[in-house]
Amino acid sequence: MENTNTPNHLRLARAAVVAASTAAIAVLLQAGCAAPKDAAAPAAASPASAAADPEFIQPDGPPANPFSPAVRVGNLIFVSGTLGTLPDGKLAPGGIQAETKQLLENIKGTLGAVGVGMERVARCTVYMADLAEWPAMNEIYRSYFTNGKYPARAAVQATLLFGARVEMECVAAAK
Repeated sequence: MENTNTPNHLRLARAAVVAASTAAIAVLLQAGCAAPKDAAAPAAASPASAAADPEFIQPDGPPANPFSPAVRVGNLIFVSGTLGTLPDGKLAPGGIQAETKQLLENIKGTLGAVGVGMERVARCTVYMADLAEWPAMNEIYRSYFTNGKYPARAAVQATLLFGARVEMECVAAAK
């Protein structure tokens, strides 16, 4: 967990490192996940040619903003940063716990559109307006994962869009 006294430029740098390392790990994992285990690889195939094409997941139709709610590449699903917004686009009223519940429902719905449940989530990054709200956020977060099988996770204090208290992005394993 990030120290609340950490200067903003260091928090932003850490967030950039987390995002870059997640992307790099995904590329490395994808090279090994692109083909079925029993498929024979062509002798001259390069790692770049073996990678699967991205599938852009847009369960609610074309997005209003220039990003997809999720992108599947091979056996990995990358869920974009998600806020606790209701269908009308407004934040769920009630503060950190209401927003956390709604954003997790939004992530659950995005994954459900491709037949994947929350039990397949392997990693999350949590962005919070105030890390002092960590315990309240965790109370709700914990209820979305069963049997103590929690995703790997990082947390960063950040200024969020629309005055949100919390935002989350995840990586899940496809079936």
